[in-house]
Amino acid sequence: MGSQPSPDDLITHLKHVLVELNAHPYPNIPNPPETPKRASVALILRVQPNYSHWPVSSDQPSDLQSEQHRHSSPASDAAPKPSVKDTLDTFFDQDWVKHGDPELLFIKRAAREGDKWNGHVALPGGKRDPEDASDQDTAAREALEEVGIDLNVHNAIPVGNLPQRVVTTSWGKVPLMVLCPYLYLLTAPAYPSQRLQPTEVASTHWVPLRALQAPGLRTHEHADVSARLARSELGIKRWFLQGMLSKMMFAAIRLVPANSTYCATIPGFVPEEVDSPAAKTQPPPLLLWGLTLGVVSDLLEHLPPHNALELWTYPTFTHYDVRAIMWALSYRFRKQKARELSTAVEDTTTAGTEQEVTDLPVAPEEDLEKGKEGYKPGEVGIAGLGLGRHWGRTGRVKMMARGAAVNSLLEGYYPIVRKAVALALVGRVTAIAVLAAWAFRFYHRRRVQ
Repeated sequence: MGSQPSPDDLITHLKHVLVELNAHPYPNIPNPPETPKRASVALILRVQPNYSHWPVSSDQPSDLQSEQHRHSSPASDAAPKPSVKDTLDTFFDQDWVKHGDPELLFIKRAAREGDKWNGHVALPGGKRDPEDASDQDTAAREALEEVGIDLNVHNAIPVGNLPQRVVTTSWGKVPLMVLCPYLYLLTAPAYPSQRLQPTEVASTHWVPLRALQAPGLRTHEHADVSARLARSELGIKRWFLQGMLSKMMFAAIRLVPANSTYCATIPGFVPEEVDSPAAKTQPPPLLLWGLTLGVVSDLLEHLPPHNALELWTYPTFTHYDVRAIMWALSYRFRKQKARELSTAVEDTTTAGTEQEVTDLPVAPEEDLEKGKEGYKPGEVGIAGLGLGRHWGRTGRVKMMARGAAVNSLLEGYYPIVRKAVALALVGRVTAIAVLAAWAFRFYHRRRVQ
């Protein structure tokens, strides 16, 4: 699985990854038919200085910030602007950055009535407005509105994007929107000031990338999805789904923040009643899982030891009979995915040129114009990871070789989930029928005797 890199090595690797992502952006995913919604999230990175290599003064602008202000002044309009690569080189050449610890910003959603994502860990972001010029503008606007961090050129480097995905529901059957992740690197050594939107954000947390990579922090989230799944079914199947599925187990990371900011103006932040649950219980652990884990894993898979996929586990159910059937039905599927990952690594090693690996095909427009009936969206599913769509086998291998393999792991998995649930349903009905028949015959014999 490989050893964890030191902070200094991680900084070096992070620089190479950000330069590569900027030079070779992932393609835009068109919207599925009858699904016009798009949303963007911002992955906001910063570097925490080491105690032994602290900047002279965090209140003074750094060399990079002075350079950014100089090139953005009216007098510099005629001068050529530095490229993102040059800006990244200048940033990572600073001593405090070379010995720093990279961190990523997460938000904990505020509690809202009717919001099924209450209290979940997420990334700053939201739906694209008609006024937004691009998906990237949406990410920057939402970050400013939700957490008060301005991602303009004076404060951050807009690095590039990660793989986009079609978010679906009902086990991949209904497309909801296209999700577009964008990377930003803050340039100041100090934590940025924040202004949390009370209706959206309960708290924010800076988590070291080292913590996100640590195997010891991997765990599972047990999500109660039976009621939500049952709503899409009818009759006896709906009744059985509610009774038999219990909870699903999703891969998760237990977050260990280096710095946290809380929105103290939220009602209930300070319990007013002596007997209130909030006054007696500890807050639940911060768990990163589902769709947000998928987006973050796309970034982690680029970084050594490249173990984001090995640490991730397929969703399953808590009931042992359903879990056993799922394991059996998905065995060949999981082995095939492992072979595809291995093939992707081999293809990366033997690729003739960098362009062969990074030149990703986009979905043919004619495939997207066939209408909703003939269109098969990517199966992000219930809090799933998402997957590459319309790439073809060669295209998927190229995506996987670039660290977007997380996008392909669930492709074809949720049909297996549906089949496993159906088989478990039949098995339980059969078992109940056999038990009822045996009980009837047993009591009938006793009455005859």
